[in-house]
Amino acid sequence: MNLRNRLGSKSFYKMVLSVAVPMMIQNGLSNLVSLVDNFMIGRVGTNALSGVAIANQLVFVYYLLIFGATAGVGIFTAQYYGKGDVEGVRDTFRFKLIANTALALVSVVVFIMLAPRLISLFLQGEGAPEDAAQTLKIGVDYIKIILLSLVPIGLSMAYSGTLRDTGHTKVPMAASMVAILVNLIGDAVLIYGLFGLPAMGANGAAAATVIARVVELMVLVIYTGTHASVHGFIVGAFRGFRLPLSLCWKFILKSIPLMANETLWSLGMTVLNQCYSYRSLSAVAAVNIESTLWNLMSVSFVAMGESVGIIVGQILGTGDIAKAKDHAIKIRDFTVFCGVIFGLLMAVLAPIFPNLPFYNVSDEVRSLATTLILLSGIVMPLMSYTHASYFIIRAGGNTLITFVFDCGYTWLIVVPVAYCLSRFTSVGVPLMMFTVQWLELIKCFTGWIMVRSGVWAKNLVR
Repeated sequence: MNLRNRLGSKSFYKMVLSVAVPMMIQNGLSNLVSLVDNFMIGRVGTNALSGVAIANQLVFVYYLLIFGATAGVGIFTAQYYGKGDVEGVRDTFRFKLIANTALALVSVVVFIMLAPRLISLFLQGEGAPEDAAQTLKIGVDYIKIILLSLVPIGLSMAYSGTLRDTGHTKVPMAASMVAILVNLIGDAVLIYGLFGLPAMGANGAAAATVIARVVELMVLVIYTGTHASVHGFIVGAFRGFRLPLSLCWKFILKSIPLMANETLWSLGMTVLNQCYSYRSLSAVAAVNIESTLWNLMSVSFVAMGESVGIIVGQILGTGDIAKAKDHAIKIRDFTVFCGVIFGLLMAVLAPIFPNLPFYNVSDEVRSLATTLILLSGIVMPLMSYTHASYFIIRAGGNTLITFVFDCGYTWLIVVPVAYCLSRFTSVGVPLMMFTVQWLELIKCFTGWIMVRSGVWAKNLVR
């Protein structure tokens, strides 16, 4: 495919952006709230910032577990919708509700039993013992409150995932905006104790998050239920939850590799951050500042990646394999372009962001965070390429291949390298991160081969 053929028409990019932009806005606003949370908690102190960051890293594992379960069934949702099969979409929605609720309840039990031990793993670097003890207490108290949000998150993902897979990305965006407003108000009131309420500090941020998640779920439930003429899958969706066994097995077989991938990948990222924290407690706060800006800047390529999965999945459902391949390459190229733009912006913000007055941290933490942000901005185009490649491969239901592509790379290459650098060398956190990030070139080459082969382009709902 030459350069001219790799560029889409104006109507093509308009169609892509109509799907991607609402998700960009939703993800951007969500990460903006995380940024404000970061600022507010950062004013409380370094220990509070580190404790909440570690707790959220653990909850992130749960979030991606639910994402994997929803996305695995979402492959069928997109293709059923492209085919025009409303009953098929309804079955996928029911399955998501059941699976996500079960996973949420299991996760609550796991966190109750293991949270203190898991948080302690991040507190083994150099630093004062009293700071480590306070950080542990803050993290444990925070996560106990956050557990109340796990079931609402799972149910919201079932609703929003189904709406997105059917091309209705504006509704989840609106629900997220309402939740964000509630979260911001809740943060200000509960963290600092406004209007006569007690100042709860980090626990106030957790309580605000729980309230916001419940509100988000209510908005999605009320809207979808009152717009049944548009979202036909909701009609009769709760009259019975019996699904054909053969269909359940199809969903499960596609979901398990994605669930395993998202869970193991997030655990890999948790281990990676633990390797950084092994150097010092300052690294925990610095990595948190870097990841906060990264999450905000990466919304473009993250949304584009999800868009390629939705658009290509719907095309595959119609049986037009050639068109699906053509659109996949064009959207991936556009995704990399977005990565270049936002990567440059991140590099420009590197010396500014950590020095904002909102962060009540040491000069050592600010300096380290500046370096880490610069390194991440430079590597963002590579991350954009592999992210889009992952969703292209997944759109055709090749979840086992995506497992090897994403999770295999993380655990066979990234984690061992990071672990060896942290335990058997004296290199600093910046050089560790630089080495780990540029291993992404291996994944880029693998993604190029997989997408180019075309083995991923399959219709699953004939």
